[in-house]
Amino acid sequence: MGTKNYIRLLIITVTLSAFLQAAAGEPYVTVKDGRFKLGQNDYTYIGVNYWYGGLEANTAKGRKRIKEELAFLAAKGVNNVRVLAGAEGAGPINGVPRVEPALQTASGVFNTALLEGLDFLLAELAKRKMKAIIYFSNNWEWSGGFLQYLNWNGQIADSVLRRKLGWDEMRDLVSGFYQCNPCISQYEAQLKLLVNRTNSITKKPYKDDPAIMAWEIANEPRPMRPVMIDAYKKFIHQTATLIRSLDPNHLVTTGTEGDMGTENMDVFRSIHEDKAIDYLTIHIWPKNWGWFSDTAIGKSFDKVLENTGAYIKRHTAVAIELKKPLVIEEFGLPRDQHAFTTESSTRLRDRYYAFVFDYLADPEKNAGVICGANFWAFAGKGRPSHKQLLWSRGDDFLGDPPVEEQGLNSVFDTDSSTWNIVTSFLKKIKAKK
Repeated sequence: MGTKNYIRLLIITVTLSAFLQAAAGEPYVTVKDGRFKLGQNDYTYIGVNYWYGGLEANTAKGRKRIKEELAFLAAKGVNNVRVLAGAEGAGPINGVPRVEPALQTASGVFNTALLEGLDFLLAELAKRKMKAIIYFSNNWEWSGGFLQYLNWNGQIADSVLRRKLGWDEMRDLVSGFYQCNPCISQYEAQLKLLVNRTNSITKKPYKDDPAIMAWEIANEPRPMRPVMIDAYKKFIHQTATLIRSLDPNHLVTTGTEGDMGTENMDVFRSIHEDKAIDYLTIHIWPKNWGWFSDTAIGKSFDKVLENTGAYIKRHTAVAIELKKPLVIEEFGLPRDQHAFTTESSTRLRDRYYAFVFDYLADPEKNAGVICGANFWAFAGKGRPSHKQLLWSRGDDFLGDPPVEEQGLNSVFDTDSSTWNIVTSFLKKIKAKK
C-alpha cells in the first residue's frame, strides 16, 4: 500500500471512529456482576433527591433556578438526581396541601404540557452528563399517589380524602390499591405516557435517553397490611415486567424502604430477586422510625448510628445474595435542635451523612454492592417562607414535601459544611476507581 493510500485509509478510520463515538453518545447505566456500569467503568455515585425538578422547570424563573442548581451540583461532583414524574389530583389531601400542579388532573386526563418541565430537566442533565431516577407515583399522600387513584374509583370518599387520617386508617385505605384493578390501570396509563414520551426539546424518546438511569415503580410502595403482601408482590412484578417490555434500555427498581416498608425481609428479598428488577433500594428515616424523640437528636445520636449501621448491613447481605447493586436512596436528619432556618447548625446531620457515605466509600463496608446514595433532600436556592410551617401555593419548592415542615430535612446551597462532607467522600470514591 502506497503512502498516500495509507494516509487516506488512516484518515477514514479515524473519522469513522469519531463518528461512531459521537453517535454512541453518553452510555446507559447498566448492571454487571452486582455493580453499576457506565460504559466499561464502575458507576458509584452520591446523588440527591430532587423530586420537584420537573415541576420547577415549568416557568422561566424556575428554569433559571434549575440551570443554576444543576451547575452547583455538577461543581460539587454530584451527578445523580431522583425525581417525581408527576402528581395526581388537586386540593387538600390527608389534611394538608399536596404538590401542584398535577400531571394527571382527573382520572385519565393528563396535563401533558406540564411534562415540558421534565423535558427541560432531562435536557439540562444530559448537557452535564448527569443521570435521573424517575419514580412514577407515590405510596404517600403528598403528591396524590395511591390515595388519589382509590378516590377516583370510589374507594375513598372526597370527605375522607380531605381530612386528616389516622395511621391505621391510612394503612387500611392505601392497602386497597393493590386489589383495585381500575386504580392500577390508571397508574399504568400514567406510566405508559411517560415511558413512551418524546422529549419536546431534544426530540429524543425517553426510552432512548441515557440521561435517565432508571424507572422506579413508586416512592416507598408498601403493602401497608400483611394481608396484601401477595397482591403487593404481584403488582411489583407486573409493573416491572411492563416497564421492561416498553423500555429495554433503562434500569428498573422498586423505590422501597427495605424491610421496614415491606413487612419483613422475606418480602423485600422476594420483590428484588425478580428478573425484571435490576437493583435494590432502601430508605432510612431515624425521625420517622422513632430512633430519637422530639428535638433530642444529640441525646440519641449513638443509637441513631447503631440502628442505621445495622439496617444497612442486613440489606447489604440480601444484595450480596441476589448479586445486585444496592442504593441507599433516601436518608435524612433534621438540623440540630430540630430547627428549620437556614442559619441553624447541621453538625449532627453532617456526622450522619459521613456515617452513611462511608458505607459507600469503604470497600469493606460496601461489600462491592452498595453503589449509590441519594440524600434527602436538595433544596438548592429555595428558601422557607416562614409564613407557616407547611408549604403553601406560591412558596419555593424545597426538599421537604408539602406534608412536612419546610426546612426540616432540606439541604440548601448555603450549607457549606454539609457540601464539604459530600465532596470529600466523592474524592474518596474517585480515588478508589
